[in-house]
Parts: sequence; structure tokens; C-alpha cells
Amino acid sequence: MSVAPQTYQQQGYSTIAKSLHWIVALCVIAIVPIGIMMGRLPDGNFKNNLFEFHKSLGALVLMLMTVRLIYRIVHGVPPEPKIPAFYRFAGNVTHWALYAMLLATPMVAWIGYNAFGVRVPFFGLFELPALVGKNDALSETLFAFHRAMGIGVGVLMAMHIGAALFHYFIRKDGVLQRMLPGS
Repeated sequence: MSVAPQTYQQQGYSTIAKSLHWIVALCVIAIVPIGIMMGRLPDGNFKNNLFEFHKSLGALVLMLMTVRLIYRIVHGVPPEPKIPAFYRFAGNVTHWALYAMLLATPMVAWIGYNAFGVRVPFFGLFELPALVGKNDALSETLFAFHRAMGIGVGVLMAMHIGAALFHYFIRKDGVLQRMLPGS
């Protein structure tokens, strides 16, 4: 017997948690296609500017995700939604995988750029400190990992968006509304 999902009011995330979520989401929505496009462009100023913007966005994602994780640990999250256990489990696994990847992917790039002999800029305001010295072999390995991790972030992002839309349009269970601005 199938039970129709119920629409009900659930406690949502705080304004700070929502803001961090949506700013990071916008950064990731920009950074993934930029990262793919950079590798396909001919050398020149446009490609160099994209690289600088990509590095700066990555540094911003790392900073925001660090703040977001600390905020989540300190302030917690609203009560879990009243949905089947499988959906809660899948959501928790996807969220923690996204957290891990959104922290690890820019860290790997930061170390990779340092190993390549380059500092990571932050929108022309300052540069992140070097974490390792020049090491071409390490740089190549880390950038290979970074590319694979970027694909992983893209896949997880697509899963996350797909699940949010599934809960909103099909289950109509209020899960997405917990993170929507103004709700």
C-alpha cells in the first residue's frame, strides 16, 4: 500500500546557513563549467584570466565551506524531515560527501598550484600562503586528482539538485523549503 506524501510545515535552516549554502552553490555552479572550459581554450589572456578567477573562486569555496562546517557544528541543523529513512540516509550521505569534496577539492588544487610553483590568488586582494615547495611530479598527480574530484563535485551537485527537485515537485514533502530563502 502506497501512502501519499503529506505537505506540512517544517523548521528551516537559519538565514546564515541558507546564505552560506546559496553562495557556495552559485560558486560551484560557476566553477565547474569554468574548470572544464579552461582546459579546452587556446593559451592567451582570456584563458589566464579564467584560471585566476577559477583559483579565486576555489579559495572562496574553501573559506566559505570551512565557515559553513564550523557554523553547522556550533549551531546544529533543524530537526530531520519526516520522510522515509532511506531518503534521510541518502540525503545525509550526499550532504557529507559534498562537504568533504567541497573542502578537499580546493585544498588539493591549492597544494597542486604550490607544487607547480604558483601561489593561489584571492580576487587580486592577496595570495594564499604556499603549503609546499615546487615539485612537478606532485603537481601533476594532484591536478589529476583535482580534475577527477571536480567531476565528482559535478555529479554530487547534480544528485543534490535532482533530489531537491524530486522532493519539491514529486513528493511535495517540504524538504526543499527548509533551505529556500524567505521560507
